[in-house]
Amino acid sequence: MTKIKHPHYKSPFAEYFNYLSRIDRGKRYSKEYGSILLLSLTEEVGEIARAYLAEHGRKPLNLAAQNDESYQQELGDLVVTILRIARIKDIDLHEKIIGTLKKIEARRLKPKEYKELK
Repeated sequence: MTKIKHPHYKSPFAEYFNYLSRIDRGKRYSKEYGSILLLSLTEEVGEIARAYLAEHGRKPLNLAAQNDESYQQELGDLVVTILRIARIKDIDLHEKIIGTLKKIEARRLKPKEYKELK
C-alpha cells in the first residue's frame, strides 16, 4: 500500500491547506522556519489574550488594544498559524483533532480517580 504524501490535503482542512500552499509558494522551509512559526504562534496567543481582555476582561480602558483587531480576528490568525505549522510539518490535523476529542470524551466518561490527600 502506498502512503499518501500529504494526507491532510484530503481532510476537512484541504481548502485551507491548498490556499496556504498558493500563498507560501516558493518559500524555503527549514528548521528555522518552523521555529519562526512557533514564535508566531506564541505572538498570536498573546494578541488574542490582549484583545479579549480589552473587550471583556481586566483591561477595559486599554484603548490601543481595542483599536487593534478584535479577539475574534486574532483567533482566526491563531488558527491560520496552526494550519501553517501542520502543513509545513505534514501533520494530519483532522486525525489529531479527532484523537483529542476522543481523549476528552474518554475522560468525561471515565474520570481519573484522585487519591485523597492525607
